[in-house]
Amino acid sequence: MFTGIVTDLGVLRVLEKRGDLRARIGTTYDIAGIDLGASIACDGVCLTVVALGADGGNWFDVDISAESVEATNIKAWSIDRRINLERALKIGDELGGHIVSGHVDGTAQIVAMADEGDSTRFTFRAPEPLAKFIAPKGSVALNGTSLTVNKVDGCDFGVNIIPHTKEVTTWADSAVGDFVNLEIDTMARYVARLREFD
Repeated sequence: MFTGIVTDLGVLRVLEKRGDLRARIGTTYDIAGIDLGASIACDGVCLTVVALGADGGNWFDVDISAESVEATNIKAWSIDRRINLERALKIGDELGGHIVSGHVDGTAQIVAMADEGDSTRFTFRAPEPLAKFIAPKGSVALNGTSLTVNKVDGCDFGVNIIPHTKEVTTWADSAVGDFVNLEIDTMARYVARLREFD
């Protein structure tokens, strides 16, 4: 489990197609504090560490299944791309965002960006099957970042990203047309499921 509070900006160093896709991600995390098998959210996708920087380099490797590549924006990853990283939640950690599983539901597309004061209003278009789970003042995880929805209009929804968030995440790298990983709020998922039995 994660909270959607990004704690490092990783850099993609190697992408290698094997049986699965192998990615090597540079990090400022203390590699000595990461175990093989640990879960790290990479742009919101929960991935398992399969190798660590044994050569003294500050990096970790993850294997990514074809299904994960297809369901996320990983298909657009390229060398030197920055990605949002978050270590798994530990008992006693501060829950600064919302409960995020790292199981991405699909991708949303940035359809507009506009400055509002010092913040930037992003408008996203969600796939129709997921749009019903997104509500004003609700939470979503976008590229692993916990964000509050400001406005919903059909499949489109808006969030404001403050300067601090842009500084410590990859949101400053964004452009209209980009696809981002979308995880809907777990609570919304269960409420919708319960309503099926009414």
